[in-house]
Amino acid sequence: MRLENSFEVPAPPEQAWALLLDVPRVVPCMPGATLTETVDETHWKATVDVKLGPVALTFLTDVAREEEDQVAGRVKLLANAREARGRGNAKATIDSSLVPVAGGTRVDIVTELQLTGAAAQFGRSVVPTVAGQLTADFAECLRSRLEPPPAAADEEPALPASETAAAPLHGFSLLWRSLLRRLRR
Repeated sequence: MRLENSFEVPAPPEQAWALLLDVPRVVPCMPGATLTETVDETHWKATVDVKLGPVALTFLTDVAREEEDQVAGRVKLLANAREARGRGNAKATIDSSLVPVAGGTRVDIVTELQLTGAAAQFGRSVVPTVAGQLTADFAECLRSRLEPPPAAADEEPALPASETAAAPLHGFSLLWRSLLRRLRR
């Protein structure tokens, strides 16, 4: 299944590029994702918690940066995931490219996704909508990481680690939010 999404961030391409390559800072922006290990500068391990209705899945994911072209502003990541209890697999090729736009940078993401097992049972109609909502949440997190830091007096105290852990991704609630957004337009 091919998923195409775009969003804009309020930063020049050079700053967006630096963040895009910083996988340990980017992984926590994905809803339900937690970085568990940095293997080397181009390989990482993560877990992704997903809840689709009554089915809760935890994917153990290997991420590799396969290509990187700073001049073209393009990065290609491969993600191979296996459900922790053996109920399916996911494989994704994620091509991200940066395009300068007035006031910032547009990030175009093209994902080739293959699902097997329990996650695949929800069909092609739900996954693109949920992926769109995930991209919106991901984009908002990246925007916040690219904004200038607040003045020291305005900073809020840091949350304890237990309160910053990735929450599981709830597919039906994401689908519902996405549908409500479309109806409001």
